[in-house]
Amino acid sequence: MSLLVRIPLGIFVMFIGFMIVKRTDVIHSWFGYNDFAEKTFGQGGSYFFYKLIGVLVVFAGIFIATNVASDILGSLARVLTGNR
Repeated sequence: MSLLVRIPLGIFVMFIGFMIVKRTDVIHSWFGYNDFAEKTFGQGGSYFFYKLIGVLVVFAGIFIATNVASDILGSLARVLTGNR
């Protein structure tokens, strides 16, 4: 992916992740309680789960901007297809 595409895309993905973390109450009003998160993390687990997803999205944005994502996906594809 071109540098001129990769950097803005990574920043955009990081911004989306930041907004998920900052506006967890809005995300919670859209999607409601998550039964898995409530069972796993206890009371308030849905909010924690949505914040955790936001942090993971921020890291994905960092990986996209620094071109680590293509290295990881390329390595994963080589392992899954048997091409080493």
